[in-house]
Amino acid sequence: MTASETHSDPYVDEESRFTWIDGVRVHFKREGSGPPLLLLHGSGSSLQAFDPIVADLKNSCEVIRLDLPAFGLTGPRPDRDYRIEAYVSFVAEFLSGLGLDKLNVAGNSLGGNIAWNLAVEHPQRVQRLILMNATGYPEKSLPTALKMARNPLLRPLLRRWAPSGAAEQNLRSSVGPLMVVDQALVDRVTAMMNRPGNRSAFIDFANTDQADRSGHITEIAVPTLVLRGDLIDGQHFHRDIPGSHEVVLTGVGHLMPEEAPAEVGEAIRSHLGLPSSTTQE
Repeated sequence: MTASETHSDPYVDEESRFTWIDGVRVHFKREGSGPPLLLLHGSGSSLQAFDPIVADLKNSCEVIRLDLPAFGLTGPRPDRDYRIEAYVSFVAEFLSGLGLDKLNVAGNSLGGNIAWNLAVEHPQRVQRLILMNATGYPEKSLPTALKMARNPLLRPLLRRWAPSGAAEQNLRSSVGPLMVVDQALVDRVTAMMNRPGNRSAFIDFANTDQADRSGHITEIAVPTLVLRGDLIDGQHFHRDIPGSHEVVLTGVGHLMPEEAPAEVGEAIRSHLGLPSSTTQE
């Protein structure tokens, strides 16, 4: 692992670190102390999506988060392999590089898909699992951005240009009524999408044929918290994961950690056996 780097990039700060995996320069952060918790973001997002909950959680645990391949400062894979299986192998190698043999794993949307597949493929590495609007069932509706990236008429345009107006439209369609999509969020998502290689990588990801692995969900044996926004369809994790606990958040859409950070943070604390944030000094 390399040390923290100083850079003029506005999305690189004193907590930013970088390492190389499979020919990809990976941006990650490792903050706080205590039981380790890995956070995996969703498609079209980046590790900053967890900023609203990390500020609190890092007081009680060590929080590790990375920009997944195709997104954020990590960017595209040279082999353009964006199958869930490839993401799982990538994350497993990342954890090995950090010397983390077993830890708690939480993921939002795509990150939740990777998280539960990690629990299936590497059950010895996952202590507790937290799924936030995780994907993985074939009947789950696609976000607007993925639908656009799969449109053969729009694909050539999106490879060359990702306007902020499109990012704002997608964000507004992805959240519930409780969240205000501000200019800072629009600017961040637009900037990340327009980083070199990211537009094409997102289209490659969106058009990757993903195998239906939902039949393996019943194999998950680790203690699991299912966090679901009531505006999200096509999720049956609580039904299919033996002994799982479900918390449904009213009026919450795809961007759960940013839409309801207090509720998400407290649910995570409870599942991990951490003290409530209200008791923190």
